[in-house]
Amino acid sequence: MLSALSLSALALTLLSPSSPAVARGLDARQDHDHEHRAARQLPGSWYHPDDHPVHALFKRASADTDGVAYPTVGSTEWYNAYPTEWATPTKYPAEWIAALNKTIAAGLIPNVPVSKVNTGGADGSGVPTYPSGYDPNSPSVCSATYQCVIPGDIWNAPDGYVALSFDDGPTTASPGLSSFLAANNQTATHFMIGSNLLDYPNEFLAAFNAGDDIACHTWSHPYMTTLTNEQVVAELGWTVQLIHNSTGGRLPRFWRPPYGDSDMRTRAIAKEVFGLTTVVWNQDTNDWSLTDSPPGTSLSAINKSMTAWLTNATKTPGLIILEHELSNDSVQAFKNAYPIMKSNKWGVVSLAALMGNGSAYLNAATSSSEVGAVGDIVNAPNATVPSSSSASPAASNTAQNGRASSSPSTTASSKTNAAADLVRRPSAGLALILCLCGLVFVL
Repeated sequence: MLSALSLSALALTLLSPSSPAVARGLDARQDHDHEHRAARQLPGSWYHPDDHPVHALFKRASADTDGVAYPTVGSTEWYNAYPTEWATPTKYPAEWIAALNKTIAAGLIPNVPVSKVNTGGADGSGVPTYPSGYDPNSPSVCSATYQCVIPGDIWNAPDGYVALSFDDGPTTASPGLSSFLAANNQTATHFMIGSNLLDYPNEFLAAFNAGDDIACHTWSHPYMTTLTNEQVVAELGWTVQLIHNSTGGRLPRFWRPPYGDSDMRTRAIAKEVFGLTTVVWNQDTNDWSLTDSPPGTSLSAINKSMTAWLTNATKTPGLIILEHELSNDSVQAFKNAYPIMKSNKWGVVSLAALMGNGSAYLNAATSSSEVGAVGDIVNAPNATVPSSSSASPAASNTAQNGRASSSPSTTASSKTNAAADLVRRPSAGLALILCLCGLVFVL
């Protein structure tokens, strides 16, 4: 039988970094290469103005972009690359129209006539009407304004969830919303108007850099079914292009039609040309009318509606509530409702992350994960999320915590760290060593 001294010597030999057992463990640790996930956002208002010196020290990692050097958001070069605000663009790249014509030739765009809307009301709203013989509730037209639901369009969140989103940003009210979300460690999806993004670049950056998700709400906020095919392409295309070039190459996964005005034709163009999925809503706060004269609703009325929706014991279906970041009042309406969401145990999750199963963009999981380069935005329908930004773990984490998360993968940089990891996660070789050491004390 071996003496205690002999066993001790054997144990020390096996514990040496040169030992085959430990060496194999070190190599396994160093080859262990997968993505670890951390919180997407720090609590509190932690971002600095764009001209703050800290931005020279901390820049986005190259993995956060598709590798293309885009003009700096807010610069003159960036601004001048896009059409005039608040009008449907009349010019667009030939590639976009070629992609449209290809989908039409393939029979993917239904031949639904353009609608007409009387917007002479006090609030500028109206109801689209179609030529005689075209029923807006028919399967061939299926107008969302008439509550006709097209398979594949999103109206409801999963049971028990609030799919959080805000329309019409960025605006001067957006910083207050961003600060509140950050203070509550909460992300949201912003359906942004291209014209507003061009006018409020700093407010956009505050939301994006805080980890929020960006989606498309058209260029100038028109009734989309009143537009020709080419005009629909222009409204969506320029907004997608602006988001793509301002987020390091990310392609939005979702769009929301202004006024909820969409039909078989417009949703098909969005999907087939730009890969966009249509999102509507199942509850409406009417918060956009808070600042009308006279107001169309009140904070107390919105709070009453929110309380009724959020205290529904069945939580079926999940909620997609139409909310806006148009004014301080509309933002306050959300702030008032947020504690009700949480106290009633709803899962409050950014809409794009929740409905995208953890991937808020077509070619990236989050605002800080790896981006897949696509070249032209008409390649969006074929875009994929890089494998290193696996959507499934993010979706699981999002569903549990209300926030998706990501961080660069890490590997051990020294044998000291690897050895420490072996102690935390023993290998078979180390288990044998510990057993032998135990014999010393038995003997």
